Amino acid sequence: MNFDVIICFEVHAELDTKTKLFCKCSTNSDAPPNTNVCPVCTGQPGALPVLNRMAVEHCVRAGLSLNCTIANHAGFARKNYFYPDLPKGYQISQFEFPFCTDGFLEIMDDNGKEYKVGIKRVHLEEDAGKLLHASGSLKTSTYSLVDFNRAGVPLIEIVADHTRNPIRSLTEARLYLEKIRQILRYIGVSKCRMEKGELRCDANISLRQKGSKEFGNRVEMKNMASFKLVLEALSYEIKRQSGKLRAGETIIQETRLYDEASKVTVPMRSKENAPDYRYFPEPDLVDIDLDRGYIEKLTNETPELPEQKANRIIKDYGIPAGDAVILTKEKGVSDYFLSCVPICSDTSRASKWIIKELFKLLNASSIPIEKCPVTPERFSMLINLLSNGDITDIIGRTVLEEMFHDETEPLDIIKKKGLEPIENKDELKKTVDTVLLQNRGAVSQIRQGNTKSISYLIGQVMKKTNGRANPKETRDLIDEAIRG
Repeated sequence: MNFDVIICFEVHAELDTKTKLFCKCSTNSDAPPNTNVCPVCTGQPGALPVLNRMAVEHCVRAGLSLNCTIANHAGFARKNYFYPDLPKGYQISQFEFPFCTDGFLEIMDDNGKEYKVGIKRVHLEEDAGKLLHASGSLKTSTYSLVDFNRAGVPLIEIVADHTRNPIRSLTEARLYLEKIRQILRYIGVSKCRMEKGELRCDANISLRQKGSKEFGNRVEMKNMASFKLVLEALSYEIKRQSGKLRAGETIIQETRLYDEASKVTVPMRSKENAPDYRYFPEPDLVDIDLDRGYIEKLTNETPELPEQKANRIIKDYGIPAGDAVILTKEKGVSDYFLSCVPICSDTSRASKWIIKELFKLLNASSIPIEKCPVTPERFSMLINLLSNGDITDIIGRTVLEEMFHDETEPLDIIKKKGLEPIENKDELKKTVDTVLLQNRGAVSQIRQGNTKSISYLIGQVMKKTNGRANPKETRDLIDEAIRG
């Protein structure tokens, strides 16, 4: 018996605003526990919410970037449930009238074809607080503490549509989540730092017999904050559910938790539906009307998305598709490259040096490119020196590393370190002759037709000159000496 897998995500992304959704408390995630709180976000009697305009803009921008229809009329609702980190006993969210509906996100399916995953809605809501378990695990803790700093922080929930092009495999699931994160970071609405809980998701999964149109009972895994754990949990559920269905058992609709240590999911509670939350219109907030001019303004201000930027880089600068994808994976990297373009004579070389050489230094120092000590201007100067043949790649790497640590002009480093190319042909010829005498075996192989040894000899000359020798002149001198 074979099954189709149906996966549907509810992605929660905290918005990058300075204050909370309905009060002026800071959203600083590094503040000491329970210091960013007030009567509004802790649900004190008589405290009234005031909507954060920037949060609305961020929600609409996200909807536009996910190809949603933006509503002219939207409103908030109370979602009632009781949990220790929810001080009001309810959450202000959206139910009947969300800001954004009927969108899609295009990914590549398992066959390498374009596939538009349906997005049902993108709505705005407030976050809950955070439980801190004494032992770090709910399963083994004897008590838990509550930090309400996060309560009231604005977040958007991106709800996939399980009836319209659902996700059908673990590969598609990962691509979908990675692309959501990439887009939200690109348009500047969320930092999406998963280690800080700024991006989390609920994963719904169900199985049905291949060819069937009926959906099976779905199981939900709550608040997964790591792509790795999401995929592990989904993988386990596929095995668990398929085993039960083959045995003729029924899948119970429920919420389960993923136990990271034992790598299994365990029951948490029966799965709630909308009636369980007793939604009703939020009485302390008026509905919101968005005029078309406002929506058009936000549409025009939406920055170029990763795929659009990659296609432009390929078309305008002749960068290979694979390199363009790497350059546009993070907005900071694409911005750096595009800043180099007007002053760089060789954009192809610039892209390769960013990907290979600059990334190496950034990764070794754990520095994001936004804080790179080598400015695009100085980096472009270095690329121009390389492209003009003024320095070799070996010298270029030495200069780049020095620039990275000293923030100095490349020409100043070349002069200070004595890295100027050897321009005296007689001096270079002496070094070549020395290398040939020391490597008679390689010379003999070349004379017998093994030209691969020429590269070895060039490398030896480079080593003796600390990369200052011109590779072409060196090759010509070696060829002249051997065949002369």
